[in-house]
Amino acid sequence: MPEKNDRRTIFGWCMYDWANSAFATTVLAALLPAYFAGEVVGPEGVAIGGTIYSATTLWGFVVAFAAFLTFIIAPVLGAISDFSATKKKFLLSFAYGGSLFTTLLFFCRSGDVIKTLLIFLVAQIGFIAGNVFYDAFLPQIATEDKIDWVSGKGFSYGYLGGGLQFAIALGLVAGHEQLSISQPLAARIGLAMAGIWWAGFTLFTVKYLREAPRAEAMPDNYHGKPVLFSYVSVGFSRLLKTTRRVSRFRHLLIFLIAFMLYNDGIQTVINMATIYGKEELNLTTTTLMLTLLIIQTIAIFGALVFSRFAGLIGTKRAVMITLVIWSGIVIYAYFIQSATEYFTLGILVGIVLGGSQALSRSLYGSMIPEEASAEFYAFYSVFSKFSAIWGPMAFAIIRQVTGSSRLSIVSLIIFFIAGFILLSFVDVEKARRAKDAGAF
Repeated sequence: MPEKNDRRTIFGWCMYDWANSAFATTVLAALLPAYFAGEVVGPEGVAIGGTIYSATTLWGFVVAFAAFLTFIIAPVLGAISDFSATKKKFLLSFAYGGSLFTTLLFFCRSGDVIKTLLIFLVAQIGFIAGNVFYDAFLPQIATEDKIDWVSGKGFSYGYLGGGLQFAIALGLVAGHEQLSISQPLAARIGLAMAGIWWAGFTLFTVKYLREAPRAEAMPDNYHGKPVLFSYVSVGFSRLLKTTRRVSRFRHLLIFLIAFMLYNDGIQTVINMATIYGKEELNLTTTTLMLTLLIIQTIAIFGALVFSRFAGLIGTKRAVMITLVIWSGIVIYAYFIQSATEYFTLGILVGIVLGGSQALSRSLYGSMIPEEASAEFYAFYSVFSKFSAIWGPMAFAIIRQVTGSSRLSIVSLIIFFIAGFILLSFVDVEKARRAKDAGAF
């Protein structure tokens, strides 16, 4: 049984954030949206079924569809991994599948709209599904008094690792003439490097992250049946049991609904910010990349500072403060016109991005049973990814109907306000006492 707060185990866990953040930054948030809008689709859009779709609309639909697919598979896989003690195997399977398809983005060129979207879809599923099992380790490797700090440390590793890889990709794009290569080729190389970075640094997770051994035996009624059938059946059975337990626990359920709402706003800002700057503000690729680098750098410290801040005022209050700041961010984004204002927007996002994500993860982890962490984090992922369907979808629809992304971005304030109100009703201490008393 791995010891909690073990430095090597925590290091191995944090290094996965270092590894996969290359995808989050270079592929999901920065380089691929700009490359997809400017090179693959182009400013004139693409005709599908007689209708012209912009790059922003297509991007929003695919991000939403990837979230929907993960929403379907994550809970059952989480239940299976808890029962069979295979969280690490699932994590590594999705990590290396996602990193492979990320590398394949190198072969996407101008006009390859469907090809690019399909490869990105598979890579995105690998990224978000892998994070279900990554998050599930948190309550098993950290004690309750350290969980905020460890969660923040993981995000800070991610922002640093993702930022370094992104800086290399940005250097390629900005200095493509000095390297005697075209800008599209530089972007494609940067995308492939993100996949290689993800796969390479995951090896630290392979070596140092340890998982508790299997504690449960296969029920007698499954003996003699095919192994795959048995595990899937047990997974569904445990999923139904966990669903009933979650639905009976008021404060955990309120938190999940609140998280679903405000996380919708956060994920939509992350997923759509670069393509918003490209299409709505006509910013250069270099400007967009520099802004993302600013966000990554500031977020390293933002995650750690908010983790310490949570220790002073409480995790829930700290999350609520970030939601107030997020509301101000989307209002400001509606009015911005210049590259300087976009840089300012990036600074504000960097301050609260790590804090809101790290503290939400650790707050949830402190309220769930450790022995079923993957099941419960699968629910966390379900609510997270279910929310990630509607934000990008609403953004895409509003953009398609109005012809402008400004109303799309400011409409996200609804998610932050609703999440703030619901979160205020969550009694964290009651949830933790219920967990300790075996209420689950």
